[in-house]
Amino acid sequence: MEGSFDEECFARDEFLLDSKPTIGVDFAYRNIKVADKLIKAQIWDTAGQERFRAVTSSYYRGALGALLVYDITRKTTFENMKKWLHELRKFGDSNMVVVLAGNKSDLGHSREVDAEEGRSFAKLEGLCFLETSARENLNVEEAFLQMITKIYEVTSQKNLEEKSNDNASSTLHGGKQIINVEHEVSATKHTSCCST
Repeated sequence: MEGSFDEECFARDEFLLDSKPTIGVDFAYRNIKVADKLIKAQIWDTAGQERFRAVTSSYYRGALGALLVYDITRKTTFENMKKWLHELRKFGDSNMVVVLAGNKSDLGHSREVDAEEGRSFAKLEGLCFLETSARENLNVEEAFLQMITKIYEVTSQKNLEEKSNDNASSTLHGGKQIINVEHEVSATKHTSCCST
């Protein structure tokens, strides 16, 4: 992330003026309720520093989502989003949920990147978009919640499709169902008519 809000902002639900920038990789956890399910989100901050690029790209492989953050007061950070998005798509999962966040919206008087420019880039690339202010705690939580909710929706849909494919593969032409006898027998061995 090049826009200077880290996972601690979200995990602790606070902004510290004297917080130190992430060097290398840092992570935190937060429990979030999505669709009546409690999800333990593990949030990694790779800091977006060029010198750690070789190391951080390996973390993309297992990621379900990414939050790309740029600083609206520094155009170069926005221009770097193409590079970081390319890295995510090269090393990450094709179903990875990506949210683009323009940070420091509280410094609108120093703006170098218009909100519409960020929105257009996000739309072109199929990303979610919003502007944030870590200092004012504006949309920081919303950015993470948007990403985590979308991840939940994508993984739930993927699980449904896998179950559907499993059921489809266990059916022969003509609608006859294949029953795995070993599985059925072992399942009945462990049940009891006297269970309470």
